[in-house]
Amino acid sequence: MDLSSPPPLRKNGSWRHFLSSRVLSALGFQAIGVAVGWLVYDQTRSAFALGLVGLFQFIPVLILTFIVGHVADRYDRRIIGLVCQIVQAVTAGVMALGVWQGWLDTTGIFIGITVLGTAVAFERPTMAALLPGIVAPSQLQPAIATSTSFMQTAIIVGPALGGLLYGFGPVVPFTLVAVFYFLAAINVIRITRPTTRPERQKTSLSTIFAGVSFIAKRPVMLGSLSLDMVAVLLGGVTALLPMFARDILEAGPWALGFLRAAPAMGALLMAIWVAWHPFTRHTGRIMFSAVAIFGIVTIVFALSTNIVISVLALLILGAADTISVVIRSSLVQLMTPPDMRGRVNAVNNLFIGASNQLGDFESGVIAGFAGPVLAGVIGGVGTIAAVVVWLVVFPQLRRVQNLSDYDYTRIG
Repeated sequence: MDLSSPPPLRKNGSWRHFLSSRVLSALGFQAIGVAVGWLVYDQTRSAFALGLVGLFQFIPVLILTFIVGHVADRYDRRIIGLVCQIVQAVTAGVMALGVWQGWLDTTGIFIGITVLGTAVAFERPTMAALLPGIVAPSQLQPAIATSTSFMQTAIIVGPALGGLLYGFGPVVPFTLVAVFYFLAAINVIRITRPTTRPERQKTSLSTIFAGVSFIAKRPVMLGSLSLDMVAVLLGGVTALLPMFARDILEAGPWALGFLRAAPAMGALLMAIWVAWHPFTRHTGRIMFSAVAIFGIVTIVFALSTNIVISVLALLILGAADTISVVIRSSLVQLMTPPDMRGRVNAVNNLFIGASNQLGDFESGVIAGFAGPVLAGVIGGVGTIAAVVVWLVVFPQLRRVQNLSDYDYTRIG
């Protein structure tokens, strides 16, 4: 591929297969998330158990982060992605069998999501590191925004489809997820090997932990990663949605599907806008504003007893979160040279896992003691407070203007 005059993204075959693989994985992950959440709450009626779903997904990310990054920077990233998706397909298939035959209890579900979490711990940073090798640098921000918009579409369809199919029986969504992961595996192996391959370095503690030191030396990157992490860690309410759907809004699995899909719908609309209007001015300030809005609408959602207001709040929440995601992801990819992308994206995935899965656990624990409404309000207030603190601690992030100014080929 001639990077000086790259073809449009739509004509890049590897990009299309990459996008298809990511969308199918997102569909599977979201659909199984609805099925697992409803099944666990149906079996236990416990907010703490819902929180444990997130914890068991996060533990593999926490343990494997530095191994994952080193592996992704030494070996063919396509093969790593392929193996991960096959493992996910088999795991979903086994869970479907367990539901069908009646032996999949809560313990079995936790084991299954731990295996899925282990595969995700390898898949996400590896595939993220693969993206800059199949598109030109000038296309990276539009590629990230386009990928985000397609994946958010999958995240809209996935929960709604999972909730709908769960109504026909819990075995149905698990079976469909296995098919999605299998198709994702077919697509990832069809990606052409990037011309720039990871440079194999001698294994040592310094190379394994190089991603941490790389991020720590770059306040803009560290600030964006940590702000996004803290915001979602404190303000995330995803794990509590089964409680809001059943106990507060007094609805069924279909409502849970809509609630899970609402943030993704808002994210989709925002991602489409960003794809056509990349950030070129006041980008740092935009990120801080988006995170503050995220905290405010979290409070609105927590206090709502009307499903229309709840869905609108989640729509805005998803749009605000996407702004943060695109800025953070673009900075990570632009500022990181090819031979470091696996390790840096692995640390980035740890931040994401801490915000999402560990955030689910945190929400479940607080909701277990104080109820879901107070847990949501506390999280939203905490997010707003984090924005104030980060404005003081990371002034470099506030001053970010055009993301292209942070391309590693320019800044060295």
